[in-house]
This record gives sequence, structure tokens and C-alpha cells, in this order.
Amino acid sequence: MAFSSLGLITAIMMVATVVEKQQGSDFVREHIYGAWWMVALWGASALLSLFYIIKQQLYKQLLTFALHLSFLLILAGAGVTYLLGIQGRVHLRVGENATGEFALSDGQTQQLPFSIQLQGFELQYYEGTFAPMDYVSHIEVLDGTQTHEGVISMNNIFRYRGYRFYQSGYDRDGKGTSLAISYDPYGIGITYSGYAMLLATMLAFFFQRGSTLRRLLRHPALRRGLLTVAVLASALNASATPQTLPRDVAAEFGNLHIYYNDRICPLQTLARDFTAKLYGKTSYEGLTAEQVLTGWFFYYDDWKHEPMIKIKGSAMQDLLQIEGQYAALTDFTDYNGYRIDEALQSGNDALRRNAESANEKFNLVSMLCTGSLLKIYPYNEPDSEQSVWYSLADQLPRTMPYEQWLFIGNSLNLVAEQVARRDYTQVTTLVDKIRQYQLREAPTAVPEPWLFRAEQLYNESNYNRPLAMACLTLGIICFMLFVMCDGAKRPMRWLRFALLAIVGCIVAYLTFHIALRWMVSGHVPLSNGFETMQFMAWCSVVLTLLFANRFRLALPFGLLLCGFTMLVAMMGEATPKITQLMPVLQSPLLSIHVVVIMIAYTLLAFTMLNGLTALIIRRTRPEAEQEIESLYILSRLMLYPAVFLLAAGIFIGAVWANISWGRYWGWDPKEVWALITMLVYASALHSQSLGWFRRPIFFHTFCIVAFLTVIVTYFGVNFLLGGMHSYA
Repeated sequence: MAFSSLGLITAIMMVATVVEKQQGSDFVREHIYGAWWMVALWGASALLSLFYIIKQQLYKQLLTFALHLSFLLILAGAGVTYLLGIQGRVHLRVGENATGEFALSDGQTQQLPFSIQLQGFELQYYEGTFAPMDYVSHIEVLDGTQTHEGVISMNNIFRYRGYRFYQSGYDRDGKGTSLAISYDPYGIGITYSGYAMLLATMLAFFFQRGSTLRRLLRHPALRRGLLTVAVLASALNASATPQTLPRDVAAEFGNLHIYYNDRICPLQTLARDFTAKLYGKTSYEGLTAEQVLTGWFFYYDDWKHEPMIKIKGSAMQDLLQIEGQYAALTDFTDYNGYRIDEALQSGNDALRRNAESANEKFNLVSMLCTGSLLKIYPYNEPDSEQSVWYSLADQLPRTMPYEQWLFIGNSLNLVAEQVARRDYTQVTTLVDKIRQYQLREAPTAVPEPWLFRAEQLYNESNYNRPLAMACLTLGIICFMLFVMCDGAKRPMRWLRFALLAIVGCIVAYLTFHIALRWMVSGHVPLSNGFETMQFMAWCSVVLTLLFANRFRLALPFGLLLCGFTMLVAMMGEATPKITQLMPVLQSPLLSIHVVVIMIAYTLLAFTMLNGLTALIIRRTRPEAEQEIESLYILSRLMLYPAVFLLAAGIFIGAVWANISWGRYWGWDPKEVWALITMLVYASALHSQSLGWFRRPIFFHTFCIVAFLTVIVTYFGVNFLLGGMHSYA
């Protein structure tokens, strides 16, 4: 009954996330997650679990008993929060009288035991840009004859008499702020105590003598060898291309600074994003991204006939009357006008999305060719601390000196004249003058030279596509050889070392690439889909090196997982943009949360591949029971740290959410599916109670099917279910 009740809760949560897509988050929070029967079901499950723990005399194993009690303590804290906690919101304006009233989530109002007043609001920006870095409210608390000052910002809570105030919004004019209010003096303490107990017991579990984990580590089935593989290579060719600048001259344009994506970066970064957005790759027919960008700008009449704009969907391709998936700019119009106007208003969702994508690319080219995309001219307003970056197509301020106005309006036109004359020496000189203007006008806004060069190095060393294909090829060959060969045979030592050296090189490359991205972005690169997938690829190859001596399937699994995750990263974002981090995402807890979760997902992916291998071996070599048993032991061994890391990642994320938003659980689809994933995989750790998991084939099948929860958690939520955690 205890396990069945948890299974029922899991099934309800699965259905609720689908219902939320149709009915909205408010509906499911009120009628499912917050309904009395759901709360009662959680309570009944907790009581049944407690009774079963006592019946099994689990208290004789103190550490395991404390581990299970920590979950009951977390649930108890959630129950207290549900019954006694208060959540609300208050809106304050500078100059208005102090208020002691705030609005509850159901629309009713409640009185505070004190009054608060807004003294000032401050919107802080990243230096040299207009990208928000933080929102800061300065308030004054009036409590009888006493007054207290407080500062509230993202990830900085103000606490007073059990009430906690969080920054949640602000007025456009900068004179008002919206604060979230939380009053939960008991529930949070109980829940945090459960988190602390859970963390302590999970860490201690790995050092407990006589535990199942220790017995698995000593299992003789793990003392087996390693399998090897061969290496393949490929080459690229180029064809005739439209007119453009020489490679070295185009590279000089890449050395300019540009205001792009709410930050100052090399123009080379824009060129890569521009090329990838249009063509799907960061180079075109042997031309660099800078050559493509400058080709469109200076040789528009030549490039507008070039079929390099990638069009999705056969209906859109038929509408533009093109063969294949690439269109020229001239294909977008005919004598009747803009060909995709009707498609943009279509009731067919797929056609409309593809039309919007094509329209975005058309507009991107238009912005470049008119010059409005190239915001390369900084100007300091007399009364402003921030530099404003202009393009030659922008309306320049009247306060700008005439000489400066003349330079901005004519410098690129002078460059175009020299390009037409093919005087590339003069072109380089003029581009350098623009760069010197940038350094002189905005010396504090532009990145440090080493940081600027680091971003260029990052752009130049981006070989994720060939890395993904090489890893997939190596992994598939290695996996096929393993299945066909007798597992008792040991490989040649030199080949084993060669494979380990290849994996070591992949680790070094990914480490270098992630470190560069970290330096360039100024934050741990775990803030979007590309970055998390790249980190998961890094985890897979690092774990491959750790497991290689005791797990002969580590090499094919690690290479396959690295290749798949890098491939997914490229599919999700052809050229990932490096953006300023949103204020709420600046907490270090976010980085820890994502790192822990992604390591857990990597381990679960290994168990899935293990299961797939075991089923193939059983089909092709039924007599190889010992190998299937070895894979079973190894998967069980990896499952313990995977589930523990997943649990730790969930409660670290809950603490971060509580600091940022005033609530540690919001029933967001990704939160729900992370919990579903943990509950599903945790069931497999209870093999003494659930005897099915003692059967190797059932366990392997379970690991394959259970991995669907990971796929839904990451991809299903991101691209289908949506929610606050969605990257899509």
C-alpha cells in the first residue's frame, strides 16, 4: 500500500502536467496539487510509509532509518506550510504613504503588524549596456515608534518579524516596486531540517559498512576488462561562392566591438550568429562568418541571389517555389509582393511557425544591409553614466558634436568606397580608426583585451559538430564490437590506451571550451539548453575515464552519450548566444543545482545504455548470463549516486527558489517531472521490498523505460509542456 500510494501520486502528477498545458497553472494548482484530496493522499502515503518502515524494523539500521525519516520530515514541513503559511504581494510607490496591507493569492487582503514605505527604487545595469543586472528596492519599516531600513534585491531577502520580502517586479517609470511577501515561520524550518538530514545521511550512506552499495562494489562481476575500437576521419570540400572580402580583411571587421544581445562583444560573434541563423552552420561554402557578414553588407546585389537561407517545412519551400531547403533572398518576393504574408497569418501552426522563422531571417538580412544591425558607435550622453551604442541608420542625438556625428554617418560609407576600389589596405586602416574611436569613446564599457580575445578564441575553436559526429561514430563501432565479441576476451593493451587518450583529449577540449565560455559570459555556463547539454557531455567523458578500469562498456557508453548530448545541443541552438545572466539566475546555488542534476542524468543515461546492451546480449548470445549479471550489478551500483544526486539537486533548487521567489516549491512542470523521475528511480533501490528488481532482465528493462522520465523532464518540459524552467 505504501509503494502503491506513491505510484498513484506519481501517475496523478504526470497527468497534471498535461492538464496544465491545456487548462493553465492556476487550474492545476487549485484543483489538483492544492486540492484537499491530494493533500490527504500525500499524508496517507507518508503514514503508510512510516508504518512499513517500523514493520520492517528499519530502525535497527540507523542510517537508512534516518534517510527515510528525512523525507517524512520534508513532507511534514510542506504540510505545515500548506496549513499555516501565507503568501501575498504588495505594490509600493515612491512618495506614497506607508501601507500595512497586502494582497493574498486569492484576491483577499490582510494586514501586516507594521507598515512599510518605499524610499527609492534602483535599476542596475551591466556596465556599458542596458541589460538589467539587479533590481533594488529601498524600504522603511514603521513599527510603532520604531523605524527600520531595509534593502531588497534579487537573491537578497529582507526579513522582519517572521515576514520575508522578495523583489518580484517594478514599474516602468522606476518609481514603484512589487514585493512578494511570505510568512512561514515554522514550515520552512521543518523543511530545511529535513533537507539537512537528507544531505547528511546521503553522504554518510557511501561510507556505511555492510551496506548494499559496499557489497555491490565488492561483487566479482565488476572485475572484468575493456573493449576497444578504431578511429574514422572525414574531410570537407568547398564550391564556388559569391563575391566577398579576402579572409584576412574580413577578419579585421571581426575585431570591432559591437553592442549585440545586450552586451559588448566582438563583431565576430554577431557574424557567427548571423551565418548560423541563415544557413544553419557557422561557415558557408568555405567562407568564414566574417566573410559572409561583410559579403552581404558590401556586395548585396551579388548575395541576394545566393540560395543560403535555410527554410523549414515542405509547405514553406513550395510557397517560395524553391527546390530543396535553401532559398535566396529574391525568392521571398515576386510581382504580387511578399510571398509569405498569408502564411504568417495561417491557422496551421506548423506553417505559421516556419513562416515566422523565414520572416525573421529575411528581416535579419534587411537589418544588416540597412546598417541598423551594426551598433558599433558608442556615445556618452552628457547626463548619462552609460554609453549608448548607435548604428549608421539610427537617429543620432542632437547633443552629439558635429564632428562625431559626421564620423558615425560617413565612416562605413568611406569603407564601402574603398571596398569597391579593392583598396584593402585602406579598408583595414579605416576599420582600425573605427576601433580606435570605440576605445576612446567607451573605454570602460568595452571588454578587457584578454577577455575580448578569449571570446574570439571561443568562436574560432568551436568544433562541436565534428566532435559530436566523431563521438557517435566511435561509440557505435565500439558498441557493435562489444555485442559481437565474447566479453571474456581482453583487448590489445595499446588499443585500450589509444582509446583512453582520445577520451582524454575530448575531456581537455570540453574543459577548455567550457572555461572560455565561463570567462566570456562572466557566470557558470549552465543557464540554457546548449550549456547544460555541453556540461552533460563533459560529465559523460569524465565518468568514462573514472569507470574505464572496472567497466569495459564505459568507452562506448561515454562516447555515445557525449555524441548524443552534443548533437542535441547543436539541434537546440546552432550557435548558442552568450548573454548577460538574468538577475534571478545569479545565485551560486543555481550552478550547483544544475551541475548536480546533470551528473545524475548522465549516470541514469549510463544505466539505460547498460540495459539496452543486456537485452541485445540476451537476444544474440543467450548463454552470456554472466555478462548480463555484470551489467545488472554495475547499473545498481550507479543508481545509488544517481538517485542521491537527483534528490540533492531537487532540494538545492528548492532552497534557491525560496531565496529568490519566497517559495521552495511551485509545482512548475519541470519541478514536478524532476520529482517524478526521482520517485520512479528510487523504487528500484528497494529491491528487498520489491522483488522484481532482483531479476536482472526486469531491472534492465526498467532502466530503459524509466529513462523516458528523464527525457520528458529535460526535453518534454523544455519544448512541449513549457513552464518557468523551459529553455525553449
